[in-house]
Formats: sequence, C-alpha cells, structure tokens
Amino acid sequence: MKKKIVSFVLCTVMAAALAGCGSGGDGSTSTAASGGGSSAASSSAGSSSSASSKEEDTGSGDAITVGFSQVGAESDWRTANSASMKETFVEANGYHLIFDDAQQKQENQITAIRNFIQQEVDYIVLAPVTETGWDTVLKEAQDADIPVIIVDRMVDVSDDSLYTAWVGSNFRAEGDKAVTWLDEYYKSKGMENEEVNIVNIQGTIGASAQIGRTEGLEAGIEAHSNWNMVAQQTGEFTQAKGQEVMESVLKQHDDIDVVYCENDNEAFGAIDAIEAAGKTVGIDGDILVVSFDSTNAGLTDTMSGKITLNVECNPLHGPRVQEIIEKLEAGETPDKQAFVDEEVFAATDVVKSVKTDAGSFDVTVVTQDVLDNRAY
Repeated sequence: MKKKIVSFVLCTVMAAALAGCGSGGDGSTSTAASGGGSSAASSSAGSSSSASSKEEDTGSGDAITVGFSQVGAESDWRTANSASMKETFVEANGYHLIFDDAQQKQENQITAIRNFIQQEVDYIVLAPVTETGWDTVLKEAQDADIPVIIVDRMVDVSDDSLYTAWVGSNFRAEGDKAVTWLDEYYKSKGMENEEVNIVNIQGTIGASAQIGRTEGLEAGIEAHSNWNMVAQQTGEFTQAKGQEVMESVLKQHDDIDVVYCENDNEAFGAIDAIEAAGKTVGIDGDILVVSFDSTNAGLTDTMSGKITLNVECNPLHGPRVQEIIEKLEAGETPDKQAFVDEEVFAATDVVKSVKTDAGSFDVTVVTQDVLDNRAY
C-alpha cells in the first residue's frame, strides 16, 4: 500500500472554489478488484463479506489504493457505473480497488468511508445515495489527509473543501433537454395549445438526479399553461416501484399523455403497467414515455418505440476519476467539477435538436448500428 503525503495537494485543491450522473442489512459488502472486464453479474455479485469482516489488505508495492463506496445495484445504469470503476482501477493500471456496495443505505456508506480511513487508502471515491448528511465523515477523511472524489450525485456540505472534486452529470440540463424536446414535438404536430397531462415518476427523493430532473419538468410545466402535472410520486429508480406507481396512477387517472420517468428502470415498470391496463405507448399510442439514462435496454426500448425519448446519463466515470487521481499524483489541481458528455436519443426524427441553457444538442434516432456502437 502506497500511503503518500498529500497535505500539500489537498491544501491546493481545497483552496479552489466550486466551479463546475437494493436493500440489505446494516453491514455493507465489499470486494477488492484485481482484474478488468467486470461483467454486470460480477458488479453486483462480487461483494460477499460484511463490513465487520472487510478485507484488511490494501494492496502492496507502489499500487495506488482506491476505496469506492457505491450506492448499490438498483438499476442497469448503476451496474454499468460499477463496471466502469472496476475495469479502470485494476492492478494492470497500477491500482488496488476496494469496492463497497452500500445497498442503498447512507449509514453503510458512512461505515465504508470510516473503514477506508482506517485502512489508510490513498483515495476515497463516493457515489452518495443522497446529497445531505456527509459533513462529519468527510471531515474525518480530510483530517486523515485522504482526498475524496464524489461521483454521480452531488453532496450538499457546509464546506466545499471537504471533497476534492466531483464527476457526474448536469441533471437539471438533462431535465431541460427532455422538456425542450416535448415542447418541440408538440409544436411539430400542431398540438402546442392542447392540454398535456403528465405523470412524473421521480427517482429516489433527495438524490441529485431526482432533484435536477424533477426541477426541469416542473419548470417546463410552469412555462406551459396547458401542461398539467396529474401525478408525481417516487419510483425509487427501480422497475418494481415504477410499475407499482404507474398501476396506482392509472386507477386514478384515465387521461394521461406523458409519463416522465426519471430513469430507464422506472420506465420499464411503467410500460409494463400501461400495457397491462390495455393502453399503448409510443408516438402512435396512448401515452408517450420519456426516460433518462440511455442504458442498452433503455435504448432498445427506444428503438422499438416503447420509449419515445431517452436522455443520456453517462455512467462511465472510471476514466474521469482516474484523470483526477493522475493530476493529484502529479501535484496538479483538478477542476472542482467535471461534467461527462451526454447525448439525446429518440424513437423519431421529428425533432432534430434541442437547445437549452447548457447548449445545443443533436437528437439521435436509435438504430441497431447505434446500439452496436455503444459502450454500455
């Protein structure tokens, strides 16, 4: 294990101002990754020991030890995110990875971070289950001179110096892209003045993705007097809960035009509920389904027309985190925030591009070639 003196680097980084995507018991689970090519199965099944019996070996020689606290394995997106980290931080690249699956519990993540500190890892990477409640444990990491890199969801802390850098998505921009596409779609159909009844199946309440995507939709509804939010409830980013919410909403509301699901797994569940109720989805159906993440399964449903619009949330954070670590190792100061590049996908070419405050984005119609050339 290579324990470095990082005080100088931390002081430099912390002086930078903020600039800039299951269930279980009390014990989190962990594994050390030693090879690349992690499959979806190994991402979720590779963790087998409890936190109390967590492997104490943090590597040897000059390998850089990284402790990664992952939210869990609640979605296809999360599985791809875990695989990206496991495939990046391998021995062949000079790393030793300690991977911890928090099983959707913040207390498990706090325990994992404290274990990483005791193990004297070189870097801590955190994919937080929610934005708040991190000040105390991040201060402990800071006091131990261990840089903390946040990925995917943001943390809301009293002092931004408690973390070194963040890598993830502009979730509000994702929501704005979806709303702009809907606006342009209805205009292209000459339906811009018709009533539009929208159901919002939210993600885990308090997660950055939920906050940003919900804010984007709510701003869009506020800007359109003919857009109505008929129901809004969390689907917890899971297929089962998405289906449960949609089944309940369909019993209360018959006139639904759009279901705005805040990730692909919720969309899968919503589609199952809609079709079981005898309704159809798609541009020629009863209900348009809007989704986020653009996983392989999500884009497959987009190609078939079941999902009309799918806004990408790029899960491949491993290489971006590696870039940050390499800068820190070289004594450089990384950007406080690093957004990943993301696209917009649709089942139709009616809307060619969308323009938001974040920029202009081409809309890609999903074909088999598009799917075949995707990394996830």
